Amino acid sequence: MRIPQPPPRFQELAAKLRGDRMDAILEAAPAAWPRDRYLHWDDLRRHPGPKGLTHEEWWFMLKLGRMGKLRPIPLRDRNARPFVFSLPDSLLELLHGIDRGLGSAWTLPAAVTDPAARDTYLVSTLIQEAITSSQLEGAATTRNIAKEMIRTGRPPRNRSERMILNNYLTMQRIRDLRGEALTPELVFELHRRVTEGTLDGPAAAGRFRRADENIRVIDEIDGTVFHDPPAAAELPARIAAMCEFANGRTPGFFLHPVIRGILLHFWLAYDHPFVDGNGRTARALFYWLMLHQGLELFEFISISQILLQAPVRYATAFLHAETDENDLTYFLLHQADVITRAVKALHDYARRKIALLQSTETHLQRIEGVNHRQLALLAHALRKPDTRYTIAGHRQSHNVVYQTARTDLLGLADRGFLTVSKVGHALVFRAAPDLPGKLESSAQDPPGPADQTLPLRLSPAP
Repeated sequence: MRIPQPPPRFQELAAKLRGDRMDAILEAAPAAWPRDRYLHWDDLRRHPGPKGLTHEEWWFMLKLGRMGKLRPIPLRDRNARPFVFSLPDSLLELLHGIDRGLGSAWTLPAAVTDPAARDTYLVSTLIQEAITSSQLEGAATTRNIAKEMIRTGRPPRNRSERMILNNYLTMQRIRDLRGEALTPELVFELHRRVTEGTLDGPAAAGRFRRADENIRVIDEIDGTVFHDPPAAAELPARIAAMCEFANGRTPGFFLHPVIRGILLHFWLAYDHPFVDGNGRTARALFYWLMLHQGLELFEFISISQILLQAPVRYATAFLHAETDENDLTYFLLHQADVITRAVKALHDYARRKIALLQSTETHLQRIEGVNHRQLALLAHALRKPDTRYTIAGHRQSHNVVYQTARTDLLGLADRGFLTVSKVGHALVFRAAPDLPGKLESSAQDPPGPADQTLPLRLSPAP
């Protein structure tokens, strides 16, 4: 990772480009605009420019066109200069795609949107976001181990697992906070939740960093400083202004909800108000704002799993904004692309899950007296017959009360589909021997004459 080369200063270029040369630049303007990309100088200088223009002249034309479209937000840098953004066509196209993806919730499979089953999918998304958000911050554990910890309710064994559990519980808490206004106290609460038990100094949770803590973002290998946040003394006023922005009181013009959410994410990350956990808190605030603004489908969207695929691109977008006169358009484009891909992942996931569910239910639906949660467990037991199931895990997976989970599992055991044993104080359930055969013998014949060419054959998937 390296710091992008800062662009030439626009004012200095304007002073150099006069007379006949300026006429030639203006004449070449139509060819100077890359239609599909918002290039930073560090990228532009590596591309061949329009014929007859130097790279500096090409950059001058781009900046001249961009400057008239930039709008300020209340966030200011260390030198009190405002951050600005624009809405190029490429960003508007991404926002349109996000709107369509979020607006098509009614076309998602009923297994995702139906209240009877949606919590199962919601829990899976919360677990996915908790794991990948923590991995972005250095958590080191496998997804299977993390999922097992959350679903079974066992205590975390190390700091990495604690980070993941904290993120999971915080995401659940955000669902309850969606109707509240953002305040500094609420920001502190979210920070405490994501960092509890993971900081070297526990007293640093839920408070601003101090001046003597000298927090900077650096390369741990060569010591390069990527980001030097504002002074600690400024933080109370800066976070108060951030809350005003998050609550829609500033700026004095309309902001698309996704744009506001991305800018809130950047704001917290830029101010870096805590000794650690700033990234996790920034993502938590983004989710809070999306739900606060009524974008309910974000409950099912994990942005961290997309960010984890290419973390350097996130850092580069951040640095592009900082090195090009506080132009946040680079960061907006990157994050809007991440959200677009996350929305697509949701729809792809829903299609895969409903296809699997329909295939399984083709066989299992002939068994009377089995609800959708029990069907899901039986389908899983067919694929992974060695899995142990507990009441706590079933409750967590489907977001139901203890008694409902207990009734589900004991009901399956009573019918011989599961075996049950006691481990300590907990009941442990496993797939019964010859579960496929038991299910086949329990299946009811469909109405009408039986089709002997389509016998019911259930076996664990390889």
